[in-house]
Amino acid sequence: MAPRTDVIAHDVIAAVTAGTHADPFAVLGLHPHPGGKGGLVLRVFRPDADAVTVLTPDGEELGVMPRRHESGFFEMRFARQERFAYRLRIDRGGTCREIDDPYRFPPILGEMDQYLLAEGRHWRAWEALGAHPTTVEGVAGVRFAVWAPNAERVSVVGDFNDWDGRINPMRLRLGAGIWEIFIPGLEEGAVYKYEIIGPGGELLPLKADPFGFQGEMRPNTASVVARIDRHTWHDQEWMATRAARHDRSAPVSIYEVHLGSWMRWEDGGFLSYGELARRLVPYVRDMGFTHIEVMPVHEHPFDGSWGYQPLGLYAPTSRFGTPSDFQSFVDACHQEGLGLLIDWVPGHFPNDAHGLYRFDGTHLFEHSDPRQGYHPDWNTAIYNFGRTEVANFLTANALYWLKAYHVDGLRVDAVASMLYLDYSRQAGQWVPNRFGGRENLEAIDFLRRMNELVYGSDEGQGGSAVTVAEESTAWPGVSRPTYVGGLGFGYKWNMGWMHDTLRYMKRDPIHRRFHHDDLTFGLLYAFSENFILPLSHDEVVHGKGSLLARMPGDTWQQFANLRAYYGFMWTHPGKKLLFMGGEFAQGREWNHDAGLDWHLLDVHWHRGVRDLVRDLNWLYRETPALHELDCESDGFRWIRGQSADDSLLAYARFGRQPGSAAAVVCNFTPVPRPRYRIGLPAGGVWREALNTDSALYGGTNIGNGGRIEAESVPWDGQPFSAEVEVPPLATVIFVKPPA
Repeated sequence: MAPRTDVIAHDVIAAVTAGTHADPFAVLGLHPHPGGKGGLVLRVFRPDADAVTVLTPDGEELGVMPRRHESGFFEMRFARQERFAYRLRIDRGGTCREIDDPYRFPPILGEMDQYLLAEGRHWRAWEALGAHPTTVEGVAGVRFAVWAPNAERVSVVGDFNDWDGRINPMRLRLGAGIWEIFIPGLEEGAVYKYEIIGPGGELLPLKADPFGFQGEMRPNTASVVARIDRHTWHDQEWMATRAARHDRSAPVSIYEVHLGSWMRWEDGGFLSYGELARRLVPYVRDMGFTHIEVMPVHEHPFDGSWGYQPLGLYAPTSRFGTPSDFQSFVDACHQEGLGLLIDWVPGHFPNDAHGLYRFDGTHLFEHSDPRQGYHPDWNTAIYNFGRTEVANFLTANALYWLKAYHVDGLRVDAVASMLYLDYSRQAGQWVPNRFGGRENLEAIDFLRRMNELVYGSDEGQGGSAVTVAEESTAWPGVSRPTYVGGLGFGYKWNMGWMHDTLRYMKRDPIHRRFHHDDLTFGLLYAFSENFILPLSHDEVVHGKGSLLARMPGDTWQQFANLRAYYGFMWTHPGKKLLFMGGEFAQGREWNHDAGLDWHLLDVHWHRGVRDLVRDLNWLYRETPALHELDCESDGFRWIRGQSADDSLLAYARFGRQPGSAAAVVCNFTPVPRPRYRIGLPAGGVWREALNTDSALYGGTNIGNGGRIEAESVPWDGQPFSAEVEVPPLATVIFVKPPA
């Protein structure tokens, strides 16, 4: 049947029915009669309808709409002059349902939202974009908004419209390149994607919402309408005191966790966020850690990426529950006195068809030049940090986790890959910056702005949250404020310390004397940044084995080496981070597809390491000399740093108050050192606070009876000294009691 109408051009109807009209709101819904005859014209396009009846909000029939095109284009004239509220009855195969017409509602996005988004300065962008249950003109539904400036058409699709992109095309707000629509009747739990026609009429794969608050459980990839404002928080006390817990002078000991493999059910299923709150949180609290750091919780399609190739940056993964469930998990951490950090991945994203890659048919989020937009190490796309809207998307995301989920901080992944244009590239494979250098100036600006907002804005919780950089090079000032030229992070992982000391510990003790500087070199730069000492997941994967497996010797020596190393780490300047399983000396390499080997705690060797880590944490927290000056040179003094032949270290740690001191002796050989004299910075009694060779931990129980007494015998450049029983492969910690 040929198209018939007396009020609208045939080509307009053809464009609407084909789903190619650039502005469907200019055609559909109620409009003044275009022929100048007065009255109103209502147009509806429902390719799924056999008939459409117009109703008043009270259900009174106003008439059956004439069909003007066989594809489902309906049009009806009204004599009245003023716009009015109406509903539609859709008859399909004898089944009727009533709906409110999305095309009778006005624009939703405010002018200020558009302006800030276009400027790249909308720090609460998640409140403007994405899917939000709301009420418009007394009608409940969901408003959608998505940035796709180069698209020819964008539609919301889902079960509610049979995934037909012709039914709910969106309105383009030209000033910001944002498409929006309010769809009445939709509720939380609705599954949706965006159908996008790119430049030249290219129909793209259906896209998940970049600002979606929830995603489907993999392997499904759609977004889910969710609310993030339902949780009632009970962490007011924590939030009020949080800033002090992140200060450089505070004890910070972090337990790094992969939520999917910390523990599993017998059938291999994941623990939910709720179950993790009941099991993981009290365990970590009892172990004396101050923070949990979770590997990326953003929605990601591939389990084997561990979350480091995320596509749903605004959605906590549905593997373990809903957004509200994750909020409850964070709340549980805070109520137990634990901080919660999340790994955050703003450097790159996978090129899955449903994600950000070529989102509107162009290289919208990523660089178009593969020398800038492709990451050779991970086969991923690199964000175009120089595009204001992209930088805004990422910056707002950082603030979103702090604001909406009360997350206490972000550990930013792979910062070095962001800072250098030639990262993992050969000559000719990268594009210099405008000055001819290799520094990624746009990424630097982005990181600085992000840190400034985290530490200085209401969205960043007034500066009480913290940012941590995983940065593997010698880039200067990573954890220095931006106003002195730094990147503005609160802390930086000390990758150099980790690599050097693990290399040392792998060696047979007989050879360690030739590599003593692997232990001492880190003190040359220990105070150049605010460092965290990381024994992370990266050290127990890809064939490296577990920490225990990397220790030399027989079983006794392996455990003794690991205990001595932990004692060294917990007394070395810098905050602490240990990956799950390390606290009880997991024997095998980490496997993300299985839970930890908790049965090992039936073995006394493993129980001993667990008890040691617990005691180290509590000693670290309760001893100001071991944490107050972690990031300042005044907090450390060598007592004996050059005893390479003995493979022995002795050093002192200091707090801010006079007399606050600890002395540490580390013996990295299996040879006991009886009556070994070491210098001490103060006289009198020193308490033997912890000995990693204690029988409580599985050691030989060589010790000092709980105390030593310093004599007025100058030694090692110190005014006092004492003879100490130094156990084999052990660290002994002495604390000067308060005067």
